Amino acid sequence: MKYVTLINGETYEVEIDHGGSVLINGEERDVDFLNLGGDLFSVITENRSLEAVINDDEGNIAVMMSGRQFEAQVLDERALLMMQRRGGQATGSGEVKAPMPGLIVDVTTERGAVLAKGDTLIILESMKMQNELKSPIDGEVRAIHVEAGQAVDKNELLVEIKSAAGD
Repeated sequence: MKYVTLINGETYEVEIDHGGSVLINGEERDVDFLNLGGDLFSVITENRSLEAVINDDEGNIAVMMSGRQFEAQVLDERALLMMQRRGGQATGSGEVKAPMPGLIVDVTTERGAVLAKGDTLIILESMKMQNELKSPIDGEVRAIHVEAGQAVDKNELLVEIKSAAGD
């Protein structure tokens, strides 16, 4: 089956066959993927072993790996065709939610700050790792719902950003 995966604004064509072979943008990759329980996965690729936390929130997928968060949207061939006929991909939400439970170490922005997509907003500690949560869009910080030292649950709303495009 073919999928189009949008990760932090980059588009990748992913094809997975029934034998487990994975092609990314036409290049074969050796990937072993195992669910360790809940949102925690083991990924082995290119002789590297990685742990990933993957949170699927109604098609908006947050992947936390090696201390970095990636926002992804995965579309199969039919969903991609429908999206193209509607006029392109969605711009993304201005809501930043906790991808996993943890402790807010630092809030690096303030209400009213003007941000570029990818700017660091929050540092979240979880599983003994500090993770930078970044702005998914260009815009202005509308609200901050957490402060340093606060414990948060998975999917808890942390920051709201008003799109620079006026959405």
